[in-house]
Amino acid sequence: MKLIFANRNYSSWSLRAWLVLKHFGIPFDEDMVLLSGDGWKETLRKKSPSGKVPVLIDGEAVVPETIAIIEYLHDKYPAKGIWPSDRLKRAQARAVSAEMHGGFSALRTAAPMNLRGSHPGKVDFDPIAADLRRIEEIWGDLTSESGGPYLFGKFTAADAMFAPVATRIRTYS
Repeated sequence: MKLIFANRNYSSWSLRAWLVLKHFGIPFDEDMVLLSGDGWKETLRKKSPSGKVPVLIDGEAVVPETIAIIEYLHDKYPAKGIWPSDRLKRAQARAVSAEMHGGFSALRTAAPMNLRGSHPGKVDFDPIAADLRRIEEIWGDLTSESGGPYLFGKFTAADAMFAPVATRIRTYS
């Protein structure tokens, strides 16, 4: 199995898939591609049917897109607990992960991911306030219900989906 990804310092989607593989102890080879320089788009297109990262390759299976990769891994390794085992909690985890996948655009636009960066005060709070309130609501409700320390008590794919947001909050204070 191989994960094709971009620099995890900047690529939140790459980081999410990588975290799931690493946390759950699933062996894989790493293939980091550059998203800049001469010919990078052509090089990536040879490895990724969508021309984007991440992409998981497992034998004949070529799985682009973070959520699809997570679902593939959950199906392949059901005993790992990538999603909560309880059907209702699993649906809830998938719902907040989908919300993360498709939402919080103000925060993502204003505060690009940079794991090594420290930029307190660089982001205007007002345009991202609603996103931050919703994230606080999700995290507060889920950790209160589960007892923490993770959203559903133990680490799941939902935590991997929100990890880049946590780094943005730290980076921009």
